Amino acid sequence: MISMGTVAAVRRYPVKSMLGEALVSVMVTRAGLSGDRSHAVLDETGAIGSVKHPRKWGPLLGCRSRLAEGTVAVELPDGVIRTVGDPDLDARLSKLLGRHVFVSASAPSHSTLERAVPEYEGGVPDSLRPMAFVDDTGERITAGKVASGTFFDYGRVHLVTTSSLTRLRSIYPGGDFDPRRFRPNLVIDTGEGPPFVEDGWQDWQLRVGEALFRVVVPTPRCVVPALGHDELGADPGIMRAIAREHRIHVFDLGRLACLGVYLDVLEPGEVRLGDSITTG
Repeated sequence: MISMGTVAAVRRYPVKSMLGEALVSVMVTRAGLSGDRSHAVLDETGAIGSVKHPRKWGPLLGCRSRLAEGTVAVELPDGVIRTVGDPDLDARLSKLLGRHVFVSASAPSHSTLERAVPEYEGGVPDSLRPMAFVDDTGERITAGKVASGTFFDYGRVHLVTTSSLTRLRSIYPGGDFDPRRFRPNLVIDTGEGPPFVEDGWQDWQLRVGEALFRVVVPTPRCVVPALGHDELGADPGIMRAIAREHRIHVFDLGRLACLGVYLDVLEPGEVRLGDSITTG
């Protein structure tokens, strides 16, 4: 077995596009980290709340979701905490977003996921740019779907490495490349390893603690890392730096700005801080 690094952080996000929680350990199921993206905020059109469209859904990043004893709790920007299923939570989120919304555990068949189209190259597949349109917010967007039966954009687990973040800091020293900006489930400490080492892991099997994963594809980045997260301020230079430094081919979508990789789960099990990640 070849050691690739150790688990430096474990995070989950019970409600899509809200801030999440740091964990010491977590059970990984076939569907991903237990409780991750189990819920999302929807509006009456079926649009899924995603800060990939920040003009429409940006206030969600001011909320924090946690899972405790099977219940998802949401802390709103004013500090009020309500649990999913409480009508007052939907009412408060509706006021925050300026239209009627509700928290759901399932996506309707007509649901859509909207993404803002950035100006820099690699922020969206070139084939999708002609399909973009300007919506009621004045933002140029594309509209698609989440992974079937889930609220995931694509892979069930998202991993980033410290060596890649270190490289990005070196080319844009003014940026704060805190891994929380990238909303990973697993941050892997790769020490003095080469930047973007994870690019070469595609189709590899990775053992992390008790769980076994398969690396599916590099993770294309959108506008989200450039937004304000908790105490991390907004910084459009974050994504521009990635687009300059690391555009790679993803499937047949062309060269996209990427950081990290998506994983599928082959064998469930527990993952803990400090666990080794190995292959071979």
